[in-house]
Amino acid sequence: MAEHHSGPVELGAAMDYAEHEKTYKGFLNAAKYGSMILVILLICMAVGFFSSAGMLFSTLLFIVLTIVGFFVL
Repeated sequence: MAEHHSGPVELGAAMDYAEHEKTYKGFLNAAKYGSMILVILLICMAVGFFSSAGMLFSTLLFIVLTIVGFFVL
């Protein structure tokens, strides 16, 4: 049947909230900057493939947009 516990709910080690917050902020930054780089990569691939700009221009565009994106975010 149902057991009645009178002890604490947490039986494991105490939560390290500072480390949890650090990990969460790191994940958010990785997701944010990773998404930015993927969007920039897709834009530069479209410029390189569907225009007469070429590979060199799209590579330079990728570098410039990535630098600008890091400053904006």
